[in-house]
Amino acid sequence: MKIDAIARLERHAKRLGEIAAVLGKYGLADLFGGFDYPWLNDRLKSADGQALAGITTAARVRLALTELGTTTIKLGQMLSTRADLIGAELTAELTELQANVPAEPVGTARQTLETSLGRPVAELFAEFEEAPLAAASIAEVYAARLHSGERVVVKIRRRGIEARISTDLEILQALAELLEKHTPSVRPYQPGAIVRQFHRTLLRELDFTYEKRNLEEFTRHFGEDPQVHIPRVYPEFCSDQILTMERLNGISGTDIQALREVGEDLSEFARRGANMYLEMVFRDGFYHADPHPGNLMLLPGCVVGVLDCGQVGRIDDELRDEVEALLMAIVENDSDQVTEQVLRLGAVPANCARDRLRSDLDDFMADYIGHPLRDIRVGHALSTLIEIIRRHQITLPPALAVLLKTLIVLEGTSRRFSPEVSLAELMQPFCQRLILRRLSPGRLARRARRAVRDWDRLLSLLPRDLADLIARFRDGTLTVHLDHRHLDPIINRLVLGVLTAALFLGSSDLWSRQAPPLLGGVSIFGALGYAISLWLGWRLLRAIRKSGNLNSKD
Repeated sequence: MKIDAIARLERHAKRLGEIAAVLGKYGLADLFGGFDYPWLNDRLKSADGQALAGITTAARVRLALTELGTTTIKLGQMLSTRADLIGAELTAELTELQANVPAEPVGTARQTLETSLGRPVAELFAEFEEAPLAAASIAEVYAARLHSGERVVVKIRRRGIEARISTDLEILQALAELLEKHTPSVRPYQPGAIVRQFHRTLLRELDFTYEKRNLEEFTRHFGEDPQVHIPRVYPEFCSDQILTMERLNGISGTDIQALREVGEDLSEFARRGANMYLEMVFRDGFYHADPHPGNLMLLPGCVVGVLDCGQVGRIDDELRDEVEALLMAIVENDSDQVTEQVLRLGAVPANCARDRLRSDLDDFMADYIGHPLRDIRVGHALSTLIEIIRRHQITLPPALAVLLKTLIVLEGTSRRFSPEVSLAELMQPFCQRLILRRLSPGRLARRARRAVRDWDRLLSLLPRDLADLIARFRDGTLTVHLDHRHLDPIINRLVLGVLTAALFLGSSDLWSRQAPPLLGGVSIFGALGYAISLWLGWRLLRAIRKSGNLNSKD
């Protein structure tokens, strides 16, 4: 039996109270921001001691999500891919979300390791360091050495994290259902669908077998590429809670000073990293969806090492076709076709002003026509396009939103390594290859086969559906549901008019017959009925005049 949203919230009242307290704490900063009382402002601080008064709403959202813990941090990171829903300012702020979580006692991590793999640590590894290399909200990473001599890192899931996340997910789902039911302005953004997608994504991130498969698939795609190195996975030392993989010896992408001092060509490193991501996106349709500098490593020989493959994106054939059509329309400067592709890709509200959308897209493309590719900032262009889509309340499919966010972050990461690198120039051959592939005989044949399958399915189902429709019509069980948005006001006015006329006629009869009781020879009930009917008639005329004219349906 499905538990009602309110009942689910009541079941987790304590945690809901914690969430409400944190949200109230961060929401109060604006209320007191206008009062210049140092003693009050000093007490409005975040969990890490940062003063709240005067900071932006987006920053307070980030601080609140950080304080609420793992689930909300992950939710914020997922929402940072949805600039079409939350806007550029909040997207940029949520991109900075990081969890400051203390490390678990080493005994806890060892116990999880031994329980999950079924053997003692000494039997599994020749060496296992006591202190973790990194401590995140979901897992900790330890350095170790196998008995065969290979240096590895062991990723161990935190104990009890599933129960805490399960509670928060249930609360989020209940809140999303209530928002969707009672807040019409939020309903077009489908908060329930967003939370369900987040639920699936987070559960996959908790299960390390998915990250293991991602690493193995990336290895198959780049196994022959000497410029890219994917860490090797050791399946015999892996489980749903444990991931053991090769330890890469290089310089993290976050350590810019060390990268500059090592003597490697950072422009070449940036180009190789960007090309690797573009190959993932445009060639494989399966890509690493978190290209920030901390997930890249400079290895000897200017080789690109890839870390943390838990977040990935996929592009299916249908989405690939739509994206390719959009790219072709942009290249050909066809604003009509660009508009049609945007409308095809997203969920469009009923009141979308298509002419205004086309005008905005015309202005958008005019800003980039005739400019050298080196001068075009892909990230800025995509952010502008997303803002136009958001302004018209068009919701992009999650897979496309993740792809656009990945390309925006990729450009920022590439320029961090070397400002000379132009992602637009690097993308040009991939776009040309996409267009040629779109027109290739093989692609046309696949599209023709897909169309034949669709028509075959339609033609095979059509006779049965028609027969069912005719049978229901013959049996009298066919029902037609009509929804007329303006029908209630029309009926109300009609009923009011009939009642007013009936009251007027009845009062006239009482007056003419001088029905008692009388006052000065006038029937009291007749006069009272006249007064009421005149008042009702005035209300009816006033309602009709406010609607615009006598023929209006509003």
